[in-house]
Amino acid sequence: MSDFKQDALDYHEFPKPGKISVELSTPAQTSRDLSLAYSPGVAEPVKEIAADPENAYKYTAKGNLVAVITDGTAILGLGDLGPLASKPVMEGKSLLFKRFAGVDSIDIEVESESPQAFIDTVRRIAITFGGINLEDIKAPECFEIERTLKEQCNIPVFHDDQHGTAIVTVAGALNALEIQGKKIEEAKMAVLGAGAAAISCSKLLTLAGMKPENIFMCDRKGVIHSGRDDLNQYKAMFAVDTDKRTFDDALDGADIFLGLSGPDMVTGEQIKKMAPNPIIFACANPVPEIMPEVVAESRPDAVMATGRSDYPNQVNNVLGFPFIFRGALDVRATAINEEMKLAAAKALANLAKEPVTKEVLDAYGVDSMEFGKEYIIPKATDSRLLGIVSTAVAQAAIDTGAAEGPLPANYPLKSLEDI
Repeated sequence: MSDFKQDALDYHEFPKPGKISVELSTPAQTSRDLSLAYSPGVAEPVKEIAADPENAYKYTAKGNLVAVITDGTAILGLGDLGPLASKPVMEGKSLLFKRFAGVDSIDIEVESESPQAFIDTVRRIAITFGGINLEDIKAPECFEIERTLKEQCNIPVFHDDQHGTAIVTVAGALNALEIQGKKIEEAKMAVLGAGAAAISCSKLLTLAGMKPENIFMCDRKGVIHSGRDDLNQYKAMFAVDTDKRTFDDALDGADIFLGLSGPDMVTGEQIKKMAPNPIIFACANPVPEIMPEVVAESRPDAVMATGRSDYPNQVNNVLGFPFIFRGALDVRATAINEEMKLAAAKALANLAKEPVTKEVLDAYGVDSMEFGKEYIIPKATDSRLLGIVSTAVAQAAIDTGAAEGPLPANYPLKSLEDI
């Protein structure tokens, strides 16, 4: 057994199994404390909430509580291993919510015989939470599950595999385009993979200004074009009128390659067909579609990003979801809409242009780091993410009518202690 594998298993087993626990937020030492916490004192907030459900946000943890929910049908890159096997991932998500944005969350793994059964289960328990983070649900079922739950729940419902990936990808793409001297309205993009993340990334890039006719998405059968009759409704949104048929055709002259597929799918010879100063996002994990070393040799003029932490420009969802939910929860948003997602992406992009702080340099053991080809996306250890992204999301919620509350007086947040 490799050292890393054993370290990972030990991390999850010791000092006690799992990665999360419940903590008390009020005193519970004396007899009076206990009489206030439970019977008879607990009856008073019960009556207040019964009289006005809004009081649940005043007297319970609902307003800072997110459910991380899955059916285990698409666990990381491991596939459908069932809901119980997904529990370490869901606990990990809860850990990240708390570590980076002070959001309390609990993991829920659902055994469901159908998407509708999953929807019914989540809808029935949604009242408990301030928001719902859907995770590791396979496509295309994930689209219908999220759409239906958004319609039926009056709290934010967010499938992070789709939208978290899209937000961070768009942030990086906006900066890469600027560095490479390209305009998003003119850029052509080849997408390898047509699952949840690929479709969501393409939708958000379109909202950011990319023309749909310049997006050439490829699935196992090649380019998704208007002449195909085998497309589901989600792929059909990106069917273009083109004579391109193969992935090589799509890559020919492309300004951007976006890979959300599998390992080692692209060669150095293939990317030579791309336009000058290309942008290559190879996001398959843990092995990308093409390794950075191959890109550096074949296209030294490229800006390269991956999903890995051991190379520059990591497309990492933790840059998004904790702070997106933080902002949404703090203004009592009823949804996380497209404008809020784009606001988060632009906030991330802008932060990468700011001087890098000493805390980030120390965390990565370097003397300097600045906006450029090897730094287009902020680092997860940048404490400014909390204030900048949550404020952008909260303000967008207010501006679009998705918020039921005002911008909190303590915004922008400076640290977790401000929450």
